[in-house]
Amino acid sequence: MANELQLVGFRIGKETFGVPIALVHEIVRVPVVTAVPDALDYVEGVINLRGRIVSIVDLRKRFREEQILSDAKNRVLVTDLDGTMVGLIVDAASEVLKLAHSDIEAPPAGVFENADTNYVTGVGKLNGRLIILLDLKKILGKGELRRLQNLNHLQEQPAS
Repeated sequence: MANELQLVGFRIGKETFGVPIALVHEIVRVPVVTAVPDALDYVEGVINLRGRIVSIVDLRKRFREEQILSDAKNRVLVTDLDGTMVGLIVDAASEVLKLAHSDIEAPPAGVFENADTNYVTGVGKLNGRLIILLDLKKILGKGELRRLQNLNHLQEQPAS
């Protein structure tokens, strides 16, 4: 077991991505999202998840996916990033993936090194398909994560 990495697999477009299962609290259907003024273009807004305010980021927009379809397969991966709850909208959440460390390679040199794609930590091989491994903390930079944390706290404040 120590030689395996457990991931939550999800799709955006035709690609399959994976994030460590320990970072994902739950996977839910896409609820009604309350828009927030002046948010980044890929921040959809916030939701109330059992009494807790969670910022919602459309990972498809963050990855500049050209065709974004809203359908019943779309899911929100509810994650905890440095103490901030963030929901990530994806096309579909597939399954728990188990990858042997020997089936994971470093990202190809030069392909994922620029600031926009430095969140790719590796590429896994599983049953003839490739799984792109992601570092969620790098997808949302420190400044973006701080803004989402502030957004969550502002929405939790009672109106005066």
